[in-house]
Amino acid sequence: MKDWDGYNAAARVQGKELNALHPELVKGFAALNRGAATTQHLDAKTRELIALAVAITTRCDGCIDAHVRKAKAAGATREEMAEALGVSIALNAGAAFTYALHVLDAAGTDAG
Repeated sequence: MKDWDGYNAAARVQGKELNALHPELVKGFAALNRGAATTQHLDAKTRELIALAVAITTRCDGCIDAHVRKAKAAGATREEMAEALGVSIALNAGAAFTYALHVLDAAGTDAG
């Protein structure tokens, strides 16, 4: 398994380097994150559980690291995280199933 604290520290160092190289990009990314975190109808814990489900779908280690930390800070339990992840796993399986149907469609039918 990953050393998440080490991963986080290394990502922060590299993030500072990217900021030095392209500060407007980092500023825009930060603004997007602030905007997404500013909601009127979802509480912080719900937003973070959604973020974790999306993080495993997009296979983003940085997202996993950041949103596990934020979910814990918002009071999410391991059990709640597991349930959110279960939804994501099921949807990924559903997407694979649906795209399997696309393959069959693209393959056409055999007349013989």
